[in-house]
Amino acid sequence: MPTREELKKAACAAIDRHSDALIAVARDILEHPEPGYSEYRTARVVAEQFARLGVKFRAGLALTGLKGVVRGGAGGGPRVAIIGELDSLIVNGHPHSDGQTSAAHACGHHCQIGMMLGAVVGLAQPEVLSELNGEIVPFAVPAEEFIEVQRRLDLRASGKIEFLGGKQELIRLGEFDDVDIAMMCHTASDMGAHSFAVGGTSNGHVVKYVRFTGRGAHAGTSPHLGVNALNAANFALQAINANRELYREQDTVRIHGIMTKGGEAVNAVPADVRLEWRVRSGTPEAVVRNSDIVDRCFRAGAMAVGASVSITNIPGYLPMRHDQHLLDLFLENANGLLEEKRVLFMPPSRNRGGSTDMGDLSHILPAIHPYTAGAEGTGHSSEYVITDYRQAVVNPAKIMAMSVIDLLADNAAKGRQVMSSFRPAMTRAAYLNFQRQRAEVLEYDGAGV
Repeated sequence: MPTREELKKAACAAIDRHSDALIAVARDILEHPEPGYSEYRTARVVAEQFARLGVKFRAGLALTGLKGVVRGGAGGGPRVAIIGELDSLIVNGHPHSDGQTSAAHACGHHCQIGMMLGAVVGLAQPEVLSELNGEIVPFAVPAEEFIEVQRRLDLRASGKIEFLGGKQELIRLGEFDDVDIAMMCHTASDMGAHSFAVGGTSNGHVVKYVRFTGRGAHAGTSPHLGVNALNAANFALQAINANRELYREQDTVRIHGIMTKGGEAVNAVPADVRLEWRVRSGTPEAVVRNSDIVDRCFRAGAMAVGASVSITNIPGYLPMRHDQHLLDLFLENANGLLEEKRVLFMPPSRNRGGSTDMGDLSHILPAIHPYTAGAEGTGHSSEYVITDYRQAVVNPAKIMAMSVIDLLADNAAKGRQVMSSFRPAMTRAAYLNFQRQRAEVLEYDGAGV
């Protein structure tokens, strides 16, 4: 019987043999970016790769997701999902942005697909797979980036989705009910001399779609007959800033957004102004508290000028909860792969400030979301590009494959230990109830006060 180290060497050797093809897949997705819930071409690429690898899969999950299964040859055991995200951002001016949509992979999700496929390549080697108990579940998921809120609200209104985030929707659909453990890896550009970073947490958040409605009038001859919705929005944003002292430092509060419509014409009093806003905080309780403050500010803006406001609150993501046993495995394998110990360990209190729907999943089952180097430029900007595809695709594929071997070899003893020691923060039903409670539409008539 081969040792786990021998299995790992065989898996890594296979990944090395296929490294050029894996990087080519990532680069192909880079050149054809698609935002969330519209990743149809990207999904076809993944489907073709699954078929080439002989992976049985189901497609069309949460519109574009694909879920495969590779059964170990040693019998039953834990089911471990290796996740890659399909979607892109919208970033004007990115060197690889779509000329018509401005979609761009300015967060490295194209590399996630490459590393997910790479891990499967390594684990599917007959000499490796025959020694594993359980199942590998390669899972390409849609819509992690919480953007294009109006379009997703339209999808929700038409009954195509309920939740605007991809893993949220897949949890609702029960697609993680048969998954015991989940892992993925994300590219990052703020790693310094480190090759990987593990641990830490992320912000939870709530998303707001806000519409101020005033009354139109000629801006030159009769502005006194109008109600300026743009002024209402401006007052609201000033009120949000005036409340900054209420946002506690330990909550890592981030409140930000964009104006998607500021009126109809410069010579008309703006009567229809729309915002997409976000409230982030380090705990679900802080998200709720700070969301209420921001809603109050939006109401204040409407009242100040006699406009009305509609606030659509949309359930966002939960903070990331890393499973310590999985972190230890990833850390051990990363240190074993690299010639130097270049893995940064972040304590649970370290909050990077962003948000991910992997946090939602981590409240239900043991999960990790480490980071790999290989990128340059600020994330979500036109400068964010992958400069080292071996570090961004091949090395994470190896580490995830090795971690799965640790979990599923030797009668899956370590995988069973992870499962038995995990204490979920929420059941699936409790999670869905919590998120649905966040979904509400608040209407306020500032003229009726």
